[in-house]
Amino acid sequence: MGTSRAMKPGDIFVVLGITMLWGMGFTLAKWGFGDFPPILLIALRYSVTAIAMVWFVRPPWEVLGRVALISVIGASINYSLIYTGLEGVDASTAALIIQLEIPFAAIVATLFLGERLGLRQVLGMALSFVGTAFIVGEPKVQQNIFPVVLLMAGAFCWAAGQAMVRKLGKVDPFALIAWMAIFGSPQLFLTSYLFESGQWAALENASWQGWGVVFYLGLVMNGLGYGLWYRLLGRYTVNTVMPYQLLVPVITVLGGVLLLGEEPTFLIVMGGAIVILGVAFITIDFRAFARR
Repeated sequence: MGTSRAMKPGDIFVVLGITMLWGMGFTLAKWGFGDFPPILLIALRYSVTAIAMVWFVRPPWEVLGRVALISVIGASINYSLIYTGLEGVDASTAALIIQLEIPFAAIVATLFLGERLGLRQVLGMALSFVGTAFIVGEPKVQQNIFPVVLLMAGAFCWAAGQAMVRKLGKVDPFALIAWMAIFGSPQLFLTSYLFESGQWAALENASWQGWGVVFYLGLVMNGLGYGLWYRLLGRYTVNTVMPYQLLVPVITVLGGVLLLGEEPTFLIVMGGAIVILGVAFITIDFRAFARR
């Protein structure tokens, strides 16, 4: 059962490590695109996750069919759109655009789960969309807008998938991760076959760096990252842990600048800051945070 107590120093170190692992995901994926087409890369990532985790979790038999359906939207379509979009924009820009997952999730929950939006959530959504407008208004983004559209569509699919997951009820999160990967992997390989080319040559000629990215995404981000995250959610309230997740896009932007040589413009930085502020309004109960 989560409590409202402040995090222990050791757990603060752990959650900061998680944000670092997740924040480097888009940056390293950009490296992976040098060896693999985007959808093939995510198919390999999911395959590694599935092979590593399937031995340690019990299949959620009572909802297995619904998990298979969720994997179509929340894995195959979602990541096909996101990784294809990521290939066409800077990692830093993509990390900020993808934060629309949170306001989209609030909208989907209102429309299909009957949840109510408070003033704080509405304000946060408005800020997120205003910040995104600043990013999209950047001239260099305008010159190549289609990848941004793909990222937005992927963010909406993620939100829809999360709503479907919430309707499952109580399910072992590790079993859900593993079986989403098991169902999603063949779908992603098929999607890659239909929309990409050169897959076999990519597999034959991939560098150690490319394979390192695959194993990082599949084992470190999915397996280790989510494993530690769910452990913390079991010990603390969501409002205690969630603020740290706002560091993820910040780390991605820094990684893009330092490792990829990206140069975010003023409009992108300002828009990203507004987006992150909006996400903070949606996800954080500031009164409870202040009391703690």
